[in-house]
Amino acid sequence: MSAENSSSRTTDPQPSSSSDDDDHDMVDHPSTKKGDSTKKDEKKDKKKKKKAAKKLLKKKRKYEETTVTTTISSSIPKTCDDDDEMAVAPAVIENNDNDNDNHQEDKKKKKKAKKEKKAKKEKKEKKSKKEKKTKKDKKDKQKNKSDDSDDDNDIMGDDIVSGRVVATSAKNSNYNNDDDDNNKDVNDDNNDVTLLLFYQYVEPQWDDGQYERAMAFVGLKGEEYGLTGRMRVAKEGLNCTLTGTYEGVRRWCASLRSYNDHDNDGGRYYFADTEFKLTDDLPRGQLFPKLHPFLVDEIVNYGLNTSTNKKKNRYNAGQNQMAPSIAEYSGTHLEPKDYHEKMVEDNTVIIDVRNHYEAAIGAFVPPPNGAQYIDPLMRKSTEFPVWLDQPETKELLKNKQVLMYCTGGVRCERASALLRQKMETEEDTKALNIQGVFQLQGGIDKYFRKFPEGGYWKGKNYVFDKRFSHAPPAIEAQERSSNQTNNNNNDNDDGQPIEPQLKMGKCEACSKPWDMYRGKRRCPTCGVPSLICRECHDTVEKHDKSIKCDLCVTQGITSKSQIQEKEKREYKAYEQKQQQQLLLHPSTTIIQSEPASNPANITRLYIQNMNKETMDEGTLCQTLPGITHIQWLYGGRNNLSSSKEKVWLGSVHVEMATAKDAASAVGQNGITILGRPMRISFAKPDAKDVWPPPNTRIA
Repeated sequence: MSAENSSSRTTDPQPSSSSDDDDHDMVDHPSTKKGDSTKKDEKKDKKKKKKAAKKLLKKKRKYEETTVTTTISSSIPKTCDDDDEMAVAPAVIENNDNDNDNHQEDKKKKKKAKKEKKAKKEKKEKKSKKEKKTKKDKKDKQKNKSDDSDDDNDIMGDDIVSGRVVATSAKNSNYNNDDDDNNKDVNDDNNDVTLLLFYQYVEPQWDDGQYERAMAFVGLKGEEYGLTGRMRVAKEGLNCTLTGTYEGVRRWCASLRSYNDHDNDGGRYYFADTEFKLTDDLPRGQLFPKLHPFLVDEIVNYGLNTSTNKKKNRYNAGQNQMAPSIAEYSGTHLEPKDYHEKMVEDNTVIIDVRNHYEAAIGAFVPPPNGAQYIDPLMRKSTEFPVWLDQPETKELLKNKQVLMYCTGGVRCERASALLRQKMETEEDTKALNIQGVFQLQGGIDKYFRKFPEGGYWKGKNYVFDKRFSHAPPAIEAQERSSNQTNNNNNDNDDGQPIEPQLKMGKCEACSKPWDMYRGKRRCPTCGVPSLICRECHDTVEKHDKSIKCDLCVTQGITSKSQIQEKEKREYKAYEQKQQQQLLLHPSTTIIQSEPASNPANITRLYIQNMNKETMDEGTLCQTLPGITHIQWLYGGRNNLSSSKEKVWLGSVHVEMATAKDAASAVGQNGITILGRPMRISFAKPDAKDVWPPPNTRIA
């Protein structure tokens, strides 16, 4: 081994430069090891720095990524969930600058849209407030007009009808009748019916031609404007309750306002000052089925004028005199505000001119120490003249001021005129020292419009339209609200029990409080409407004669014949007194009409249809001044006697002093004397007759 080693060294005694380098690396001497270690460390440090730089860059990128993601997530709508945010984030990161610009632009757009939306909302609210204010101002203006009208005793017209008009809306009222289907759509959008109430007396009365023309006009115009309801048309005027549309009713009123009879009455406008009372926004169930104009003798039947009435009541002694002039004798008209104040005064009486069955469910109740309420206890208006003439009545009126009221005012016109006429022509009435006669202008209907909470009124107002009865508007609204509340509970908004409204009447069968007339039930003895509650209406027989009105019970009336005898007895006493008044004051019973045309200067007249029981020479001569001869015409036989004595036919031939007297008498054709309308006509004597006959000259 030593030889081989030795030979190898011999053959390569000197290494090459390259090998020297290699050997130099391999040789482990101190200087070589130190250099190699330094290079390795530098290389290692470089690697570490590079790695650290990469790590730092990675962290930096991660930090930036987190920051951007947070920013984007805050701008994403709240409806997005976490997955949506993560889905959006990478796209935002890729183009961070562009996304930031887009984000700012979107933000501006949203802000602008929000601002526009807010402005639009504010504009809409502003417009709504303006419309509400306009409506409120309009209502206030109408209310102020109404208030001013009451103060000035005049009502301003609306946009269609000129002159005196009182118009209200039923929207805040409730005319429901629990037992009637007429109002079933009261809460629907079909409340488009207008109700019209009005009356107008005409003085002097229309003659036959004027009457026929007026009748034709109101009927044709009513059909033209689609009106329904009742028209009472008499020679003394109109009394109407009509329904129709808002415009139709007003157009009809406007046409009536301008109506006149140019060719026959000097162009007189009969309805220029008529007060029309309108109630708008009623349900369609309130419409009358058809228009019914009908001929009547009086627009309110007091039995004081029967010139056109075909039906006669032989006990109605009130027909023995002409109706007192409205223009001359009617009471002082007070607007609701003034009438309300008058009820507070002492030394005053207030007469309810309505029928008792109306007063039974509602009436004025003046305050303590105020006016004394009087109910005449009438079943019909023809009883009023008799009641007014009774000693008991006169004692109530002594030294008092007298107030009168009725539903719409028309009944008070004749009633007040009748009292004032007595005050001027009858000595016993003059002695009463009555301090004035006043009546409620527009009646209860207008009072409710001025005092919607009721004022001094208690109960319900009986009416002759399809409402049947109603309380003041505010009370109606309160009852409606209470009914709606009671469907859920019996408490009001404060949690307190709701008190039921006071019912003035009571059921005639069971006596429980009740104020609603139902169906067509009537008292079996006197025929007035019966006040029967719902339960008794279904259980009590309709023709049960034991169930009578409170008047029949109080007066002890048990049969129809008994009440007829009572009427006959009272009317006979009244008739005897009026006959005396007729002779003492003939001027108060004669209509001052135009004389008839008499070109032939006829002085002989034929008069028929006179009262055969009570007409006499004195009465006839007082009625028709100028009579010089009377020929009483007899014929037939008295069926009540076995004798062959002829009976007077209720007709005469008379001779007048002059042709002018004859023309004046014929002008009175139709005048009602002693309950019958006399027929007066010219009767030229035949050449063969001896006229006037002997023994016919009056004393």
